[in-house]
Amino acid sequence: MTEHKLLFTGTVGAGKTTAIGVVSEIPPLTTDVRNHDTSVSKALTTVGLDYGELTLSGGDKLRLYGTPGQLRFGFMWQILGQGALGLVILIDNRRPDPLADLDVYITGFADLIAQTACVVAVGRMETHPSPDIEQFADRLASRGVLCPVLPADVRRRDEVVQLLDLLLTQLEVRTE
Repeated sequence: MTEHKLLFTGTVGAGKTTAIGVVSEIPPLTTDVRNHDTSVSKALTTVGLDYGELTLSGGDKLRLYGTPGQLRFGFMWQILGQGALGLVILIDNRRPDPLADLDVYITGFADLIAQTACVVAVGRMETHPSPDIEQFADRLASRGVLCPVLPADVRRRDEVVQLLDLLLTQLEVRTE
């Protein structure tokens, strides 16, 4: 059995805690505290990390870590990124400038992205269709990042599993 560390990142409210929770085989560990950021209508927010586990059909184990979304906890991004095999960036399309949000995480995780695989999942596109997937792909390309971008509802287990499958497929291709 091999263990792999995967990292979920994105803005406050993008769904990191939710995504890990819907696929984890253990009750997820969270470091949520009461949210004092009035710009986000959310009762709790992650200040350290989220953690869950998922066993793959071959017996390998995924250790799933979620970063805090606020920039003031950005130091945790580097700590949690150490040893990560891949990165899932969650974008909330309801936010004022989702493309700028993407830029923050592409910059913040540039070293990790250069070394491993990445997937971008855009949430809430059914109610906020702009920017569209092509605009996100164009932004990534302009930053020299080539990775899949797709809409996702992280409350749905099958959609989070799809994100993980895409990430693992990229990793397999890189090692061949």
